[in-house]
Amino acid sequence: MPTLIPQEPNFVTSSERDVWENLRDNLGPDDVIFANVRLTDETKDHEADLIVVLHGVGIVVVEVKGGLVWFDDGWKIKRKGQAHEIDPVTQVREAKYALRTYVSKRSSQPTAVWAHAVVTPYSTFPDDFDLPDLPRWSLHDKGDMENLADRLVENASRVERGFEVPGDAQIESLIQVLSGKPTEPTVHDIAGLVEDTAVRLTKDQATILQVTRLLPRMEIRGGAGSGKTALALAQARQLTRGRQGRPAERVALLCYSLGLASYLKREVATWPYKDRPAFVGTFHDFGVQWGAPAEGARDDHDFWEKNLPTQMSELADGLDENHKYDSIIVDEAQDFADLWWQPVIKALRDQDHGGLYLYSDENQRIFARFGKPPVQLVPLMLDHNVRNTRQIHEVFGPLAPSRMYAMGDDGPGVTFVDVPAEKALEVADDQVELLMDEGWEPGDIMLLTTGSRHPEQISRQELKGQEEYWESFWDGDDAFYGHVLGAKGLERRAVVLCVNDSQTHERAKERLYVGMSRATVRLVVVGDADYIREVGGTEVAKRLGIS
Repeated sequence: MPTLIPQEPNFVTSSERDVWENLRDNLGPDDVIFANVRLTDETKDHEADLIVVLHGVGIVVVEVKGGLVWFDDGWKIKRKGQAHEIDPVTQVREAKYALRTYVSKRSSQPTAVWAHAVVTPYSTFPDDFDLPDLPRWSLHDKGDMENLADRLVENASRVERGFEVPGDAQIESLIQVLSGKPTEPTVHDIAGLVEDTAVRLTKDQATILQVTRLLPRMEIRGGAGSGKTALALAQARQLTRGRQGRPAERVALLCYSLGLASYLKREVATWPYKDRPAFVGTFHDFGVQWGAPAEGARDDHDFWEKNLPTQMSELADGLDENHKYDSIIVDEAQDFADLWWQPVIKALRDQDHGGLYLYSDENQRIFARFGKPPVQLVPLMLDHNVRNTRQIHEVFGPLAPSRMYAMGDDGPGVTFVDVPAEKALEVADDQVELLMDEGWEPGDIMLLTTGSRHPEQISRQELKGQEEYWESFWDGDDAFYGHVLGAKGLERRAVVLCVNDSQTHERAKERLYVGMSRATVRLVVVGDADYIREVGGTEVAKRLGIS
């Protein structure tokens, strides 16, 4: 059987299928049949019913005319009982020359022999029928069907020489040119689609703010990827500029981590001035504006958990009304300690009824803090993942605080590399290089550790300081190296999660959950399979392909 392109063509008429099946059953294994080939050039649109490539002989462009066809001072065909003029010879000749020109411009092979033929499988013509542009040997009627394959070989053989007969190389080149060069979406095409879908879904999700606009105190809970930060930003903007008859408010938008604060500030800076909240930043910065200490050792537990919030609470007592807020929004609220809520509530103009909106995910509580505001909040649950691909969501989904539904687009599969913890950093570095080989730009990639920090992170933090280090996240010039403890609220298209913990610890599960959910499109997990099974559970291990 010859090569068939396509394997199962869709024919408009039964006559085309009959001729195709005839040739399929009678041509040799080195021959090729193209069906329904369309070509557009500068002059017009062309269509070839069949292109028959005869190995070692030539190429024949075939025009099939079914029904009753005859010649009487021009070509005629009967359709619905009426005679209609047609011009199959001009049609097939123009298609032949257009195809030959198209192929020769795109192939490095010598130009092959091209011929044309008209086939009328249901009509008969005399043996002595002959036209200047269609000799009888180029016309194949009902009586010729039994020997059609042989007649096409003769048809091509009669063409004036001066061109090459098609051999293996020419046929391979012809197939590539006429079939089209295979393409596949780039990683950036996939990422763009995922991000466009996330933007649309997040906008749809924002309608929840209209439904709850009369509730002054809420806790919006949702798993990773549920759009909490986007909602927090949208709410801060709406409250600041006023909405649906409500006056504009003085609003503060708080979070714990420097990385998330950096993102919030950058986003708000793109808004019109009248939409910008009065304060955007970390809890620490919230107090610094009142006179709280600007510096604090990162490992000084007493400073962060007791001394700082106590000082802030005292400073908040002395705030005048102009420096207080109508509403305060807290993103990643699960990171706030008990004492932190005192200065937050005291900073409200109305401590009993002022707006307090918390966005939280209990399963992202990766610090040993269990603070809870001493006020009643209406709970609201977000149960759709709008940020990550379905493949990534499926992996970390079992770690989410409640059942979540994947709404994002499909993407590449999640990769797991099984290595001991002491080898994880080295292998994770290799995976960054492999991601760039896939087509990801350095600025698309983030490497996160769950245990000790990556040496590159340490170096950058020491060289740039904390604030500049986090600002570099947005540069897009290089892969970012960080730790899951500081990555909440941040995301990149491609993430290598380096699980380099050597022993399990109290918040190990939460670190795994946060780390995997930072990737929007491409996730690579590097670590010890037994450790991940112990920490993440059998379902996560199964979805990572760990037996």
